[in-house]
Amino acid sequence: MFKQVLPLSLIISLRFFGLFIVLPVISVYTLSFPGATPQLVGIVVGGYAITQMIFQVPFGAMSDMFGRKGTIILGLLLFAIGSALCAIADDLLTLLLGRFLQGAGAIGAVITAMISDLVKEEQRPKAMAIMGGMIGVSFALAMGIGPIIAGFAGVQSLFWITVVLPLVSIYVIIKMVPDVPTITHTYHGHSKIKFLFKNEIILMNLTNFLQKGFMTFAFMIIPIVLVKTFNWELTDLWKVYAPALVAGVLSMGPAAMIAEKKGKFKEVLLVGIFFFALSFYLIGEATTELAFIIGVVVFFIGFNMHEPIMQSLTVRYAKVHEKGTVLGVFNSFGYAGTFIGGMIGGSYLVEVDGSFASSLYDISMFIVVVSIAWFILLLTLPNPTKMSNSYIHIENLDENKYAILDTLAGIDEWYINNTEKLLIVKYNNMLVDEETIKNTLK
Repeated sequence: MFKQVLPLSLIISLRFFGLFIVLPVISVYTLSFPGATPQLVGIVVGGYAITQMIFQVPFGAMSDMFGRKGTIILGLLLFAIGSALCAIADDLLTLLLGRFLQGAGAIGAVITAMISDLVKEEQRPKAMAIMGGMIGVSFALAMGIGPIIAGFAGVQSLFWITVVLPLVSIYVIIKMVPDVPTITHTYHGHSKIKFLFKNEIILMNLTNFLQKGFMTFAFMIIPIVLVKTFNWELTDLWKVYAPALVAGVLSMGPAAMIAEKKGKFKEVLLVGIFFFALSFYLIGEATTELAFIIGVVVFFIGFNMHEPIMQSLTVRYAKVHEKGTVLGVFNSFGYAGTFIGGMIGGSYLVEVDGSFASSLYDISMFIVVVSIAWFILLLTLPNPTKMSNSYIHIENLDENKYAILDTLAGIDEWYINNTEKLLIVKYNNMLVDEETIKNTLK
């Protein structure tokens, strides 16, 4: 499993590192451009997200139809080109165009779907946990390193780093990632988009939208408040990000273990939402540096509890043939939240001279109210049913009997791995056992 998962997890974590490394400083950096306004700052901060939102579903569908590897390489090339434009930008238009191109390489869902393709169902939670953990580490490193490099070498140097990372990732996917097996799915005439109306997936899409929106708003305000209100230097920002991320990373492991091992996904999400509400209450009420920093630390605890389990949980509500598209829609909602979070941040921070405390209080209390409503809605989310998988060699099977599986109680889905010549049956072992399944096919 590790041979398949680690290279793909490295690719996605490098890509996220490239996006994360500029987040702690980009709002302050954008303010230095001629003609910058809070609204334009919000668009630059969240600009990559609007193209991510637009291209997530097409990239996911493209990968389902034409293959994962080529789709990922295309996305990485777009990301590298966009990063180069940001690095050379000397006006807001070029910077914004670069941010849009960075987002156009929307491969997050494709990589997650590819991991699901390569790894057996029982190993998938561990695989997703590895991927989530590596993303979390990249997030922590970016938050700590980004402000330091920007302070001494300039923000442009961060964008040049993000030019190199996708090129390294292309080498990794060509040399180290195996091809996915050829799968025959069991559509049986059912709608391929009916997942859009599934309550569990709707709730997960909403959760990703709000979580990413709150994240972008937080990164919009944190550096501006510290620099403009409390007179910090860019090189000092690591002093708040470092403890916040240490606390977040420490909370990530236990949260992922409780969710993945104990099946308590909903409970972990609810605790994370509680921390979101508490953090923005503290931020909105903060009148001192210490109070503001405590609010930031609490926010990162909640965010890091959510991040490692979100995609893993969403995939559990999807059929095999839906994965790429389901994750495409899921990530589109997340990036829509990212863009709107930046826009709202720009709209409320109408002044950047330290006199926006009232606006910050208003929006923070609004987020608290939204978090309470989100918490109540998520109470209706069921934890996914634990399923078992049977792997049956097809050489001695009568393929005319496969359709009988559709009538057998407890069968969730079945599909054929043509590469390994396996019939894979996903079933609820409380309703049917493996021996019954095998006898049905004889």
